[in-house]
Amino acid sequence: MKVLVELSDEQVGVLGAVTGMLVDVDRTISQLLAVKEGLLAVGARLSFEIGADAAAAVDPGLPDSYAGDAMDLAARAVAAEFAVALQSSDRSIQRRMADADAKVTLFPAVWRAQGAGVVTAGQARAIVDAGAHLDDESDRDGYAEEMVGLVQVPGLSPSRVGRAARRAAERRRPRSLEDRHRGARRARRIWVKDRADGMAEFSVLGPAALIHGASDRLTAMGLGILSDATARREAGDDRCLDEIRADLALDLLLTGAPAGHDPDGLLAGVTGAVSVTIPVTALLGVTGPCAELDGSTPIDGATARRLAADAPGWDRVLTHPITGAVLAVDRYRPSAELRRWLRARDQRCRFPDAGTSPGTATSTTRPMRREAARPMRTTWARCAGAITS
Repeated sequence: MKVLVELSDEQVGVLGAVTGMLVDVDRTISQLLAVKEGLLAVGARLSFEIGADAAAAVDPGLPDSYAGDAMDLAARAVAAEFAVALQSSDRSIQRRMADADAKVTLFPAVWRAQGAGVVTAGQARAIVDAGAHLDDESDRDGYAEEMVGLVQVPGLSPSRVGRAARRAAERRRPRSLEDRHRGARRARRIWVKDRADGMAEFSVLGPAALIHGASDRLTAMGLGILSDATARREAGDDRCLDEIRADLALDLLLTGAPAGHDPDGLLAGVTGAVSVTIPVTALLGVTGPCAELDGSTPIDGATARRLAADAPGWDRVLTHPITGAVLAVDRYRPSAELRRWLRARDQRCRFPDAGTSPGTATSTTRPMRREAARPMRTTWARCAGAITS
């Protein structure tokens, strides 16, 4: 990074010292959070014991709901005690008690690793969330051991740990992703949540391939509007990309077309695109590693095969059988083919700890005399915020 080359030795020393102190402070905070979660888990178990005693004392002639009410009241009483002392909401404390008890009880290795300063709080949360659906104890223990070993590698942000955790958990799920996806599709829905200052949220829960495709189309349309600087200046349009995408989404939902943004009818022709990594076994319908959307979101084999069948072209990606690292691709400027190759190989910005999609930007690790001769291995995907040389 060019900016660091211009620092003096004294500034480099100060930067290193501050970085070291931040690491120590962050590790201490994660350890203290593990201690706090342990105490909250004790509170959850105490509330269960108090509730069990209260339920046992309920008159047997009363409906079963009375025993359930006794359990609920005990949990709320303990949570209320904590909430008053911590100046927090009792419902919030009750949720945190349940989350802490789940981590300590179901993933003790992860909790202990966080307490030892080996795993950060964010990494532990990502591991627990991804493995929450593992019902078998031996599967959970094996999964936790694998993930605690993985985070020993420096530079793994919670988002990157989350992607690896979802893959590791997926391998241990007793039901195939196809079976679970069929059931999960029945939960697709939309909902509205009112926000302050006359605003509201509109959310959609649906198949990952469709949601990501819709997001990509809105982004492509928004970038098309941003690229016309002259028209924006004449119209006094100072919106950022997020604002434009939100306006486009509402246009499309309310009118069926981007009516407020497309007087020439050009935006309507913009389509969305998604990047799907499909193992050969998934194409053949054989049980094995699942396909992934943008290198992070597992999708069912049927959807992956449909996307592959409708794709105008394929990129054959040769990966290492053990590490999964991309070794070569059949297909510089950078061309569309190179961009696809970079997305398949990197699946995120290559800047340390960046977990965002690389978008459309690329960079190279060293200058080359002839652009066309630049080897793919020296090129990498990056997001807009990455510092490059």
